[in-house]
Amino acid sequence: MGQNLPMAPTGPIVTLLRHGETEWSRDGRHTGTTEVSLTATGEAQARAAARLLDPPYDLVLVSPRTRARVTADLAGLGGGEVDADLAEWDYGAFEGRTTAQIRADVPGWSVWKGPWRGGETAADVTRRVDRLLARVLDQPAGARVALVAHGHLLRVVGARWVGQPAEGGRAFGLDTAAVCELGWEHDYRVLRHWNLTP
Repeated sequence: MGQNLPMAPTGPIVTLLRHGETEWSRDGRHTGTTEVSLTATGEAQARAAARLLDPPYDLVLVSPRTRARVTADLAGLGGGEVDADLAEWDYGAFEGRTTAQIRADVPGWSVWKGPWRGGETAADVTRRVDRLLARVLDQPAGARVALVAHGHLLRVVGARWVGQPAEGGRAFGLDTAAVCELGWEHDYRVLRHWNLTP
């Protein structure tokens, strides 16, 4: 039998890193624009995530939120460029609340289907992610890109990478400080690895 060799990439290879645990992520509270620090566990997770990374990268982009920037530093990806398109979903009136709390007021609510009271819609987030991916895809074939951001945002990145709507991200569970890789098979964009934790 022949060896199963990896295909040559037709575009950049993209590594995703979600920030480490915060008190709000641990408690299931939607954390969009609020600045919440990593817990001691989150800091340890970020350091451990470095074992799954393979620097140097040709381009490192980081969310403007402190929890993502600290995670990048602890994981060995410090010095990356802050990109506002990597900020987490703006949850508007639902900021800081759990899904159960929101559903007590809005039965059947989900971040994927809304409603989005005073926050970003799925279409808003899609526009941001598509702009981000256009920037990433402008990199040459084989370039290595790292994106450090947030749970819902990176799930939308995964969905859009494979041509799915933002709502497709609901199928891509993503733990704190998890690492993913987006790549290529022939000329198709594929998920090479998802939700890896050390």
